[in-house]
Amino acid sequence: MPTDDTGRTLFERSRPGQRGTGELEWDIPRPGLNTLIPAGLRRKSAPRLPELSEGEVVRHFVNLSTKNHHIDKGFYPLGSCTMKYNPKVNESLARLSGFATLHPLQPSETIQGALELIWKLERDLAEISGMDAVSLQPAAGAHGELTALLVVRAYHLSRGETRKKILIPDSAHGTNPASAAIAGFECVTVKSAADGRVDVEDLKSKLSSDVAAFMITNPNTVGLFETRVEEICAACHAAGAQVYMDGANLNALVGIARPGDLGFDVMHFNLHKTFSTPHGGGGPGCGPVGVKSHLAPFLPSPRVEKRGDVYTQEKPSTSIGPVHGAFGNFLVMVRAYAYILAMGSEGMSEVGRTAVLNANYLYAKIRHTLACKYDGPYMHEFVLDGSALKKTGLHTSDFAKRLMDFGVYAPTIYFPLIVPEAMMIEPTETESRETLDRFAEIFLEVWREANETPEVVHSAPHNLPLKRVDDVRAAKELVLTHPF
Repeated sequence: MPTDDTGRTLFERSRPGQRGTGELEWDIPRPGLNTLIPAGLRRKSAPRLPELSEGEVVRHFVNLSTKNHHIDKGFYPLGSCTMKYNPKVNESLARLSGFATLHPLQPSETIQGALELIWKLERDLAEISGMDAVSLQPAAGAHGELTALLVVRAYHLSRGETRKKILIPDSAHGTNPASAAIAGFECVTVKSAADGRVDVEDLKSKLSSDVAAFMITNPNTVGLFETRVEEICAACHAAGAQVYMDGANLNALVGIARPGDLGFDVMHFNLHKTFSTPHGGGGPGCGPVGVKSHLAPFLPSPRVEKRGDVYTQEKPSTSIGPVHGAFGNFLVMVRAYAYILAMGSEGMSEVGRTAVLNANYLYAKIRHTLACKYDGPYMHEFVLDGSALKKTGLHTSDFAKRLMDFGVYAPTIYFPLIVPEAMMIEPTETESRETLDRFAEIFLEVWREANETPEVVHSAPHNLPLKRVDDVRAAKELVLTHPF
């Protein structure tokens, strides 16, 4: 039986003399072309490129694409990552020539439509979040965290204060302490209480005049709403600290509760999580930052302002300056704005309600297998404790790899660290009840296998292009180039 040829690279399939196109006709004679390219930038030898027909190249990449899992191919229940459906109409709008062909250095008078979209999207996000001002510049969630902390630092410095510490819960996303460290702060861990929420007494014991901010995710990383958030904000404010909300889980609150109304001073949004722009593959992304009025003067510049009927680009003297070229990843903003317009206020409320409903419905279907460490009800996601798998000789990673054999992607595993053998599942609001029922059936089947034929689970995956890999070696010995 012939083997699948997509297992070979284009270099391995190359044959001398094969071509995908004819010889190019140059408008500029080659000697003239060479004079336009500085000598130091010219190649000393021809590049080594694979030689194949155009049809072979096209089929190679199309076949490779079918081996990759993505949201349009199957269910993608990654906890805390909100891998939800991206409406295709948003893609069409982002490709309109009036948006797609703009250059960021064009004069303001030639990009009034783009500036208007930025101005309106910032105000829509401010209304949704209860914040007073928003900057769209940051390129992703972690970049938004860093930007928010730079704004907080500028605010304290404007008051003659040099605060050095950031308080962070032990259940936080790993990017929180990383962002704080990059911003020049010292990270101090706040413990979780027995119910999975912030230990408020531990937080209060660590508040001081040296604390710049407390970073908290709400709903938190184990899928629970921080019910004492108003008390938390009051305690931080009494110590002169700002309260930052990691907006990664805003999907559960949108249209229902506004962080600004709960007492938060600053937050970031993930447009790819809450507002349905593409996620993964390295970007581009967009991680806007929203602030209350006292922090607004320090937001990144340039800022889009409306003067009469004209939109301008302004650079306040108090701004922390730009954190991204031009205004950020503009076409991601187009997609998010289209989504908000399409949903409207009622639609956005439905997003939050359905995200919570789907998570609790799915947990109810599988709760008799692996239980959650903390009691619900849950918000948009829940975290299973996989410790019960140990009696079968298996780990969460084995279970996750076996799920992928059934055409669904694995949940987030081993995060957060406060849950042993964690398996974090987020169905999102865009999945149907039928999809959730099918995933529950698959989960229950793998659970049965784990207890009856654990060797099948331990040797998974069986149906994917790649079988078991050495996870530790893969992380430590990256191979980023091909020997050809």
